[in-house]
Amino acid sequence: MAGAIIENMSTKKLVIVGVILLLFQVFSFLVGGLIAPSPTTAVHYLATKCVDVRKHHQKSKWFMPWGPNQCEKIRDFDEAMVKMIEANDIVFAVHIPLPNKEMSPWFQFMLVILQFDIAFKVVNQIEDGAVVTVDVGLAYRDDSVSEWTEMAHSIEQRKLNCNFTTSKTYENEGRYYECDLLPFMEVGSVAHKYYLLNIRLPVSERKRINVGIGEIKDIRLVGIHQNGGFTKVWFAMKTFLTPSILIIMVWYWRRITLMTRPPVLLEKVIFALGISMTFINIPVEWFSVGFNWTWMLLFGDIRQGIFYAMLLSFWIIFCGEHLMDQMERNRFAVYWKQVGPIVFGSFCLFIFDMCERGVQLTNPFYSIWASDVGTELAMAFIIVAGICACLYFLFLCFMVFQVFRNISGKRTSLPAMSKARRLHYEGLIFRFKFLMLVTLACAAMTVIFFIISQVNEGHWHWGEHTVQVNSAFFTGIYGMWNLYVFAIMFLYAPSHKRYGDEQSTVCAQAERDVFGAPGACTRARGPHSGQGLQALGDLEEGHICSAHRHAGGQLASRGCYSVTESGDLGVNSGEDIQLTTTITHVDGPTEIYKMTGKEAQE
Repeated sequence: MAGAIIENMSTKKLVIVGVILLLFQVFSFLVGGLIAPSPTTAVHYLATKCVDVRKHHQKSKWFMPWGPNQCEKIRDFDEAMVKMIEANDIVFAVHIPLPNKEMSPWFQFMLVILQFDIAFKVVNQIEDGAVVTVDVGLAYRDDSVSEWTEMAHSIEQRKLNCNFTTSKTYENEGRYYECDLLPFMEVGSVAHKYYLLNIRLPVSERKRINVGIGEIKDIRLVGIHQNGGFTKVWFAMKTFLTPSILIIMVWYWRRITLMTRPPVLLEKVIFALGISMTFINIPVEWFSVGFNWTWMLLFGDIRQGIFYAMLLSFWIIFCGEHLMDQMERNRFAVYWKQVGPIVFGSFCLFIFDMCERGVQLTNPFYSIWASDVGTELAMAFIIVAGICACLYFLFLCFMVFQVFRNISGKRTSLPAMSKARRLHYEGLIFRFKFLMLVTLACAAMTVIFFIISQVNEGHWHWGEHTVQVNSAFFTGIYGMWNLYVFAIMFLYAPSHKRYGDEQSTVCAQAERDVFGAPGACTRARGPHSGQGLQALGDLEEGHICSAHRHAGGQLASRGCYSVTESGDLGVNSGEDIQLTTTITHVDGPTEIYKMTGKEAQE
């Protein structure tokens, strides 16, 4: 009977496949560590204080901090007081990038962080719960002489969270508060060469706007964008891996369709996992280089969410289908309690992403963390998703423990088998356990490398080479999950090999139940129908009969044999000692095997 490749492939060939996959895994880490630069670059900007000398500010005007058309500038607010310049006439201007540099579509996105330099003053301290109101505009152009084109404009509020570490006395006036960084702007594409930010801090005593926020001295921005070199390496990996997964997926499904039965649940889930991996691999980012697609960040998050939700669901169903004591298999409805929290947690993260990056498609200055309500809502989504993740992890560990316990319990029946058969099943059990341990190792490596990328300095020195740890994390983990999906589809594809003389079809169901490929041996009680599920360890002393009819209903052959305590099969009846075994699947009998003479006795 045809089984999965993981069951029928020789140990030597499996080792060769494993070594090849391991070499590709090492290569994926080296690509990021030695070839690709750091994933992102952070550039610090100090806003230039420009003066808007116009009497009325209705007409928009863009203030350049440097260049031939630079604005009229002041050094600090003391100079503004001397020149009788009001706060509403001061514009903080920031040009992105720095002089003599250009932005590029290869940068993919642009994230800007805001920080205020606020000096302590006894008569002008920061009040509790102080909120800064900023009137900000963003413009772009693609050469150094053309006019600026407005890209976005908004009036935003940011809550200050500042601490003054020394005593608030007159002696300490002029010292700066320690303020948290504030999210300011995020753009999903970098389609233009030059960007300009104009920031105003409007003041209104009557409306209590920008009152009680301390004495702001300067505004600093940190611009973060993806490195162009890393983007090219990332796109190259996607371009290479997409056809690899697509080819193995087509090959896998073709093998499924060549079988005489319809695909079962586990095979469908493996195929769906391949589809989700292909969906995340398709390098649509190439188009972002030539088109101003600001929704690419949101689209990337959705693709990752679909893949990880599919991966988590696959692990649950994979373990469930290998629980030999679970009789209700091949039904997706059985797993709704386990898959439900995964879907709900993924939906919460999707809503959270839409509340932030969805709104940023029209207003790049929006941040869900800017208000108390938004912060509480975001934290609620994250907490619910975290609880679902914890419940999932605990339940997955419980299911893996159940699978290992059941397999260990069933191994007690192995000594009753012949040596060749016992060694075969022991090998299958080892292969299954090894695959489960590889799965846990992949999950653990994802967490470990994520932690390393967060706590280390970003690169290690290895002789004359510099290893970019963060880049190695991205390319290595991305390559690892591609190799994992590739291995699952390859190892669990139906094998072209069939068991005949060497394998008793009575025990063939043990492989199906323990190792995930579908099938069942029918224990027929009469010539009309067969029922019962044979699994590893279910062979007890007794009699087993099997029968087969032609399509017209005429009895073609019938054979009965007994199972003794030693595990030997004794023939009780049958013409010319003929043994016919009917192999049934969820959709009914599909294959008939006949053994006569000495083969039937064996």
